[in-house]
Amino acid sequence: MSNSTQIESTNNESGKFDLLQRQAKAFSSSELVPQRFQGKHANCIVALEIADRLKASPLAVMQNLYIVHGQPAFSSTFCIATVNTCGRFSPLKFVFEGKAGDDDYGCYAVAKEKDSGDELKGEKITWSMVKAEGWDTKKGSKWKTMPGQMFRYRAASFWTRAYAPEFLMGMQTNDEIIDVEPVNVTGSIASEVLPLAKADEAELEDLGAEFVLQEDAKEDAQ
Repeated sequence: MSNSTQIESTNNESGKFDLLQRQAKAFSSSELVPQRFQGKHANCIVALEIADRLKASPLAVMQNLYIVHGQPAFSSTFCIATVNTCGRFSPLKFVFEGKAGDDDYGCYAVAKEKDSGDELKGEKITWSMVKAEGWDTKKGSKWKTMPGQMFRYRAASFWTRAYAPEFLMGMQTNDEIIDVEPVNVTGSIASEVLPLAKADEAELEDLGAEFVLQEDAKEDAQ
């Protein structure tokens, strides 16, 4: 690479970063963005970066991105909407099987890949799985009060992680974080990139649960 090409590339990157800074400043000054982004310049930069990678509206990302102890998580509704509007798949459908209340009762998500016409079926989430993982016993869990919705949310996140993982970018959905035991996570990508602020306690209460962290992927691999 010639010196002139290197200089041009550096100037382009510098210009992109300057634009990102200006956009982040504008969003952080707005009262229309969620409180966790108001006055939080660094948080807005991360949200803008995520929006750019997903080719999504920055405001939509901010409205559906929750930050807890430096770990970002998407809302399940955003996960579903992203799949439904991407153009690669038919809208997600949720199929329930079994008798309500039985351990084998559950739900799976299914959609068709438009290019191939293949039907893509996700893993079935059952009461047996919910109980084995202890999801229904966690503080703030909605499995006992709104199980139908929780089955759909979990089936959607499993489907997306299997067939379109780039939409979640390695993140969990907020209801998944709620269902996992709290552990100390160190060296996370988010904490290394930018010091993300904690979500306001009032916003956590609005979600009806105390968010907790997922176990480190390294521990799962052992």
